Amino acid sequence: MKTNLSLFALLCALCGQLIAAPAKPNIIFILSDDLAQGDLGCYGQKLIQTPHLDRMAREGTLYTQGYCGTSVCAPSRTSLITGLHMGHSPIRANREIQPEGQKPLPAGTVTVAQILKSAGYATACIGKWGMGMFDTTGSPLKNGFDHFFGYNCQRHAHSYFPTYLYNDDQRIELPGNDGKGVGKTYAQNLIADETLKFVRANKERPFFLYYSITLPHGRHEIDDFGIYKDKPWTQQQKAYAAQVTRLDSDVGRLIALLKELGLDEKTLVMTAGDNGSSFDPQSELGKLFEQASNGLRGFKRGLYEGALRQAAIARWPGTVPAGRVSHEPWAFWDFLPTTAELAGAKLPAGFKPDGRSLVSFLKGGAAPARDYFYWELHEGASLQAVRFGDWKAVKNGLSATTEIYDLKADAGEKTNLAADKPELVAKAEALFKSARTEHPDWPLRDRPAGKGKQK
Repeated sequence: MKTNLSLFALLCALCGQLIAAPAKPNIIFILSDDLAQGDLGCYGQKLIQTPHLDRMAREGTLYTQGYCGTSVCAPSRTSLITGLHMGHSPIRANREIQPEGQKPLPAGTVTVAQILKSAGYATACIGKWGMGMFDTTGSPLKNGFDHFFGYNCQRHAHSYFPTYLYNDDQRIELPGNDGKGVGKTYAQNLIADETLKFVRANKERPFFLYYSITLPHGRHEIDDFGIYKDKPWTQQQKAYAAQVTRLDSDVGRLIALLKELGLDEKTLVMTAGDNGSSFDPQSELGKLFEQASNGLRGFKRGLYEGALRQAAIARWPGTVPAGRVSHEPWAFWDFLPTTAELAGAKLPAGFKPDGRSLVSFLKGGAAPARDYFYWELHEGASLQAVRFGDWKAVKNGLSATTEIYDLKADAGEKTNLAADKPELVAKAEALFKSARTEHPDWPLRDRPAGKGKQK
């Protein structure tokens, strides 16, 4: 009788644990290529229509200070999937490899996909990769992704009518496309359909979808100007607006599918661009879509706020507060520890990400405390930036002077306070040294003679 009672108690305990154990949520990160905060209606855009992302913001939380990894493609994406900021990232700039591909992630890199796969998730990268061709250590299929579809190479992704795409590591030829803006098949049609196919195929198990959508990156090619066809704008302006609205509609299709499959309340969806505004405010696009930088200074390839803050939204009905607007900062390198906590996954021994878990923050709590945010970039000169509290320091080259800005009073970084704040200059310069690990591929250097800094 004692044995039976003990067995009964054990079964009850096990049942209780099963009931109490939270289900692992599905995780989708939608990374848009060059999408800026001010491209979206929910951030103030008046000329471009983005009803689905605007609704996503109403149904979830909008972040005004969500930061990218840095302000160009490959290193920003590396930060997102490795949990490392630019002081420790293996990739700190775009580095092209011919005839196709970019500098690969090195062997032994820990990625979000690996961690989630170890926790039982189905994993896919659909869209653009840019961190190593299939025959290198940087292949998505060697870095935790069960499935890949789209463009591996960033240069290849400049064409929206490419002559081929990849399904895993196999080329899919697209007859009738010339790779130069003319063709029968708009690549985003296939990419968007593949995301829906992946979700349907994995609806009965937890999944991680890294939806690395190429819109609205230039070249600004679109198969249909849609609602903008009769606008008194240039072709490029119409195309850009149509690209953003097309991106929006495809996000809407994905959200609609989650609802159809009953996965809505089981799925965290996060969105961001991979860098801030991609164009100068005085350019053809900048003059029309003036909200793109959202009142911030700078754009792609710089380290001022306009290059770093993202159109960042999180949606998870019943978990992420609806209608919330958060002004607290977080960064791409927080995504890996966030997903690990959500999945109940252990990090590999010896691996320490730079990020902090955002789980409590996503649910409505405060942003995690930290000492600083750090960025660098090696495109011409070695740029560095660090944020500590509400203070931001920017250094545009090895021998450049350090600039200091008070982001609380001056988010547009108009007034350099370095001359009045020598103690903050000293603190920033100490962080510029301590936040980074020296790497032979990413030495700090000055801008070539005759090349000016971004204003």
